[in-house]
Amino acid sequence: MNIFVDPKITDDARRKDLYNGSFFAHSPSPSSRKLCQLAKEMIEAAFQPLDPLTLHETMPVERCVEKLAALKPQFIHHSKSKEYIQGILAELGCDLEKTYFDVPRLRTAFPGDYLKSGIAYAFHPHRDTWYSAPFCQINWWMPVYPLSSENCMAFHPYYWDHPVKNGSQNYNYQKWNLESRQNAAQHIKTDTRVQPKPEEPVELEPQVRLVCEVGAPFLFSAAHLHSTVPNTSSRVRYSIDFRTVHLDDAIGRIGAPNVDSECTGTTMNDYLRGADLTHLPPDVLALYGDGALVESA
Repeated sequence: MNIFVDPKITDDARRKDLYNGSFFAHSPSPSSRKLCQLAKEMIEAAFQPLDPLTLHETMPVERCVEKLAALKPQFIHHSKSKEYIQGILAELGCDLEKTYFDVPRLRTAFPGDYLKSGIAYAFHPHRDTWYSAPFCQINWWMPVYPLSSENCMAFHPYYWDHPVKNGSQNYNYQKWNLESRQNAAQHIKTDTRVQPKPEEPVELEPQVRLVCEVGAPFLFSAAHLHSTVPNTSSRVRYSIDFRTVHLDDAIGRIGAPNVDSECTGTTMNDYLRGADLTHLPPDVLALYGDGALVESA
């Protein structure tokens, strides 16, 4: 398992290493800087005149939730968001004819216990593959403001090839979209929505904490166990993430190994082709019906 920093490598070779558990850190590209600047401007407009990094000190949590409930979908659906992601993919060597992405999400992690549920959910250790993600999914993550080791994201590499007893067998992505996603803003103090979680103790050490430059894309496999670091800093963390799948890998059922995921449903309907924003072909989507699992590369 390796960490590559600005490697001179093709996207095909990069995906192969990602499926084997490696991490890739890239310097900010012109489009990733633009995407983060867009998010920063929208955040600051939403919370003005407060400093968005310290708003938890003065803003009632219920008011913050109202603001985030409007801000986050506005960012997702902004006319420039998809354009900038297309730019990021092209700048980092992806074939836009075969690379599909989902919409970018704006995430928040607040200090202490101010807001850890619902719309600002603080993720327990999990794999995205517990949430119906395909095993060829690659996650792209970048901070909007400077990070520290006290408010970032952690990976737990021991579990790359060690299973964790978890509740993924009870999760179906399509059902979640219909029943739970729209209710996020209702969960302020606690979050009662059914989500896949570890059902046995997880050793958080050793862990790798992600601390990277603003706008610096960090890539990892959806099969990696990762979690939100408890924010012990005095600053709110804002980050952007999106995911990609490659058409050839989706068709060939190539991806990371499945060591413990048992969910049903699929996120494959969410992906848009980099070249023209069309969805994956129906025959490819048909490969990922309920219970379908991608085999290890």
